[in-house]
Amino acid sequence: MPDIEGLVNDFVAKLSKCKVEGSQATSRLTAELLRSVVSLQRLPPTNPAAVLIEAVRGIGVKLVAANPVELAVGNIVRRVLHIIREEDLSLLTSKTGDLDLSAASDDERTIDQDYDPTQSAAAAAAKSFIRPPSLHALLENMPDKAVPSNIYTSSSGGDSEEKSKADKLARTRKLKHDVIEAINMLIEDIDTCHELIAEQAVEHIHQNEVILTLGSSRTAFEFFCAAKEKKRSFRVVVAEGAPRYQGHALAKELVSRGLQTTVVTDSAVFAMISRVNMVIVGVHAVMANGGVIAPVGMNMVALAAQKHAVPFVVVAGIHKLCPSYPHNPEVCLNDMRSPAELLEFGRLFGVDSGAPLQVVNPGFDYVAPELVSLLITDIGGHNPSYMYRLISDYYSADDFDLQRRIHK
Repeated sequence: MPDIEGLVNDFVAKLSKCKVEGSQATSRLTAELLRSVVSLQRLPPTNPAAVLIEAVRGIGVKLVAANPVELAVGNIVRRVLHIIREEDLSLLTSKTGDLDLSAASDDERTIDQDYDPTQSAAAAAAKSFIRPPSLHALLENMPDKAVPSNIYTSSSGGDSEEKSKADKLARTRKLKHDVIEAINMLIEDIDTCHELIAEQAVEHIHQNEVILTLGSSRTAFEFFCAAKEKKRSFRVVVAEGAPRYQGHALAKELVSRGLQTTVVTDSAVFAMISRVNMVIVGVHAVMANGGVIAPVGMNMVALAAQKHAVPFVVVAGIHKLCPSYPHNPEVCLNDMRSPAELLEFGRLFGVDSGAPLQVVNPGFDYVAPELVSLLITDIGGHNPSYMYRLISDYYSADDFDLQRRIHK
């Protein structure tokens, strides 16, 4: 059986060498790795959730450091941490409910018997410390020491101590099982995100419209194809996405699926935008303020769309939603690619020059939220200002900074 360290090191090597392409593939592999970590991690009977959170957090720091540009890695790590917290809270709430029901049943059956203050006190203490899940609770810190230790103790001696120990072990196994099941559901959501987004295409693309896109995005491609399958006739204008020219590959795929397609240079976007009904693009990441990190040249497209009052629509899976803001120091907003993509090294060979030539080739643009009209995710369409609510549903505030240690 492979050990945790070996699995982590193998994936770190893949991330650092950029052998995994695409946010969806990266997100899926990250979730699968963390599922294996949860399965192989040895957990103590006391505070198993804290141990599991610390282990996942430590691995997450290594994964993020291996490729800071791929924000989806950190997103999935934080999603798994949130899952652990939710499942642990659910088990604690269930335990408290069992204590309350047990105390009530004993009172009804033994009215004439002596009153047992220990069990009643444990139930009352648990009820006062454990709160049902809510939006506020998801954003609050729930330290493990807040759970009163006398929940698991009893006044009946050795047999009760053995039963308490067995209950702790059963709860630990239940926690691990529930977390793994929740991660399986997360992986399924990642696998089906393109299909769920594509199902909404018919609501946004109408007959005889002209749609502009830039570069190549599988999410956008599936979105266009889904509208075509619904018998919608429209034209897609593809900006080529220099210097990698990924728009050429997208145009070929669209033509092969029977869509009317026009390829234009990036510099022609402003000239073409007045003839366009809508801009639909895929992005690299969606930030907490509703802004997006997208392929280079996208900000130019967004500004042109705003100038001509053309809706700028972003299609992205929820795994691309990042709880960080663009100004956060841990966010790597750009990736400087090889200058050879712009200018081959041999083309200037033998040219006398009095000064050195610098070639800058950024990979991404940042598009501000005020330029984005709509964000379409696998759970529906949202205004950029709604991202704060989605973040509170999918992440815990304690996990925004993975470097921060857990206070025990």
